[in-house]
Amino acid sequence: MAPLPPLFSGTTLPLLLKPTGSNSLESLLPQLADPAIQTQLSDAGAILMRGWQVEDAAAFERVARAIEPELKNEYLGTSPRNALTPHVFTASELPPFFPIPQHSEMTFTKNPPRRLFFTCLRPNRAPGGETPLVDMRQVWRDLPADVQDRFTTKGVRYIRNYSGLKGGSWWDPWKLKKWDEMFGTRDQEAVSRRCAEEGFEASWGKGGSLRLVNSRPATKVHPASGQVAWFNHSQVFHRDAIPHEFNRIATRLGPRYRAWSLFSRFLLGVKSLVQTEDEVAMHTTFGDGTEISAADMEAVREAIWKNMVAFPWEKGDVLAIDNDAVSHGRMPYAGDRLVAVAWA
Repeated sequence: MAPLPPLFSGTTLPLLLKPTGSNSLESLLPQLADPAIQTQLSDAGAILMRGWQVEDAAAFERVARAIEPELKNEYLGTSPRNALTPHVFTASELPPFFPIPQHSEMTFTKNPPRRLFFTCLRPNRAPGGETPLVDMRQVWRDLPADVQDRFTTKGVRYIRNYSGLKGGSWWDPWKLKKWDEMFGTRDQEAVSRRCAEEGFEASWGKGGSLRLVNSRPATKVHPASGQVAWFNHSQVFHRDAIPHEFNRIATRLGPRYRAWSLFSRFLLGVKSLVQTEDEVAMHTTFGDGTEISAADMEAVREAIWKNMVAFPWEKGDVLAIDNDAVSHGRMPYAGDRLVAVAWA
């Protein structure tokens, strides 16, 4: 297979695979069996397949399996998702106005996915709704040396508080899904065993709530290239993440998102009066338990946004991502939109 061209000039993220003849699914699948696809995906970090007849979740699953036959469906992340097939899910059921900061999938687990796949089954027509990409290898290179040193030495500690079976506070926009939705069972002993396997320190609280704490390295060495990539959720789970994300989004989508930033900052202030850092829905610290400074978090956000690329979805688009190298997120949006995800 010839080298794929980039979607944008000046960057190789993502590479673009378009039909040169038939755009049928049957003409796409044999191309994805070419070993060159694996090499190009690892080198560039993402491939966008555009213009092919990918009409539904079942067709999308066939495309994903042509690249990675063994898809997974255990999801230990925080975003609510609905199943479309046993291995294809809605990308997120979070409200459309809520941003999803850049992250590689499930970095806080022992065995994160290698590959991630998205498809657009229904694009929104209003501004926003993109799934931006960032080369996390470049993010790591762009971080100041002292910031690199602190994260390398200490790692990242994750704190997550899940509601009991009756759910959490209705007014809290940071609340996570219930723990039975994440683990697929209401058996607390089974959940405790699964947490032990993952290295999650599990604590059961009042009302059947579940607190998970674990620490992971801040970076990952790419298994193919040996390059170091930023590979953690510190800028996503940190309790101050959303106000800062709204502020940066306002530069793309308009000043109303600054109002959301102010509102979310107000809610954080209220919550800080009644909850400690270990009691909020999500928070991150350094691995030794010390707080990550505002300056360090801002350096991370700056490096991420500097390297971000975004493109409007088109119906039938399929995006394959090397999760060890490239992150994804979601811009807020208005209108009807359906993006699905699968992973391997």
